[in-house]
Amino acid sequence: MLVIRPIEQKDFAGLKTCAIESGTGMTSLPVNDELLQRKIDASTQTFSDKPAGKGDCLYFFVAEDLETGEMVGTCAIDAAVGLSQPFYNYHIGKVVHSSPKLGIYNVVETLTLSNDYTGNSELCTLFLRECAREGLNGRLLSKHRFLFMAEHPELFDETVFAEMRGVSDADGHSPFYEWLQKHFFSMDFPTVDYLTGIGKKRFIAELMPKYPIYVNLLSNEARAVIGQTHEKTRPAIKMLQDEGFVNRGYVDIFDAGPTVECDVKNIRSVRRSQKLRVLVGEPIGGKTHLVCNTRYEHYRACYGNIRVDLDKHEAIIPPKMAAALKVQDGDMVRAVDLD
Repeated sequence: MLVIRPIEQKDFAGLKTCAIESGTGMTSLPVNDELLQRKIDASTQTFSDKPAGKGDCLYFFVAEDLETGEMVGTCAIDAAVGLSQPFYNYHIGKVVHSSPKLGIYNVVETLTLSNDYTGNSELCTLFLRECAREGLNGRLLSKHRFLFMAEHPELFDETVFAEMRGVSDADGHSPFYEWLQKHFFSMDFPTVDYLTGIGKKRFIAELMPKYPIYVNLLSNEARAVIGQTHEKTRPAIKMLQDEGFVNRGYVDIFDAGPTVECDVKNIRSVRRSQKLRVLVGEPIGGKTHLVCNTRYEHYRACYGNIRVDLDKHEAIIPPKMAAALKVQDGDMVRAVDLD
């Protein structure tokens, strides 16, 4: 059984393993000991003293295999991006070039550098190791964050978004970035991806084109991948789309992967989640649910069969799940079906 919990100092080795295995394009998991330690420190500080409201806070979670004690995945929520350093993306827009006298009317797509997501909450750092990619583990790792936000709505912005990894090959070559590199940069994609991941973003403002880029001037290869996701990211974006997330024309500034967003109140798992009182026992006739406890510092989440009685607002939870969630008879949990 996998359980989701806040990251702890003991997870450093597992976090570094995830960073190594995630490869190029996973900006929020660079292979850098200092940065990984800062992430652990930032999250443990956040969970040790609950904020009064939304702020520049990182909520970093790990997936632990309870049978082996091994850390097999990561995910996080950045409560408000862009408050301590700029958060950049491109917005796809349109300009019209027309001359009624000559009978010419052309609509051209543009990419404009923006900071439009400043202050919004971001879903980030989702990575599940190959050894754990089975059953509903991926859905647990991604979707439990919606239960956490539903339980603690005051800590997050009304809009939440996620940047999806764009197209690049096994060697880290991005068709979109190769065009940028040729005209504006002298660094390869893995290098800029790494610098962005460790927080050294000043070069973006210094080297990025200051004016809108005309999409029709890009190479055919670069145009073809705008708004497209990496093949390994397709299940993740499909999952978010099923939850109500949509793309509103924003893409990543380096690999042109799409950004999807949704108002928290409209996320399927937030709307359909329910708070239920625990009864520990055998859930005969139960259904598969994603379940979390209602604690903050000692938050836990997992999935399994439970039996829900809506009339009594109760959930019959098997002993193994109750132990994983650290709950007992009379405690409260938040649950949503995974059908």
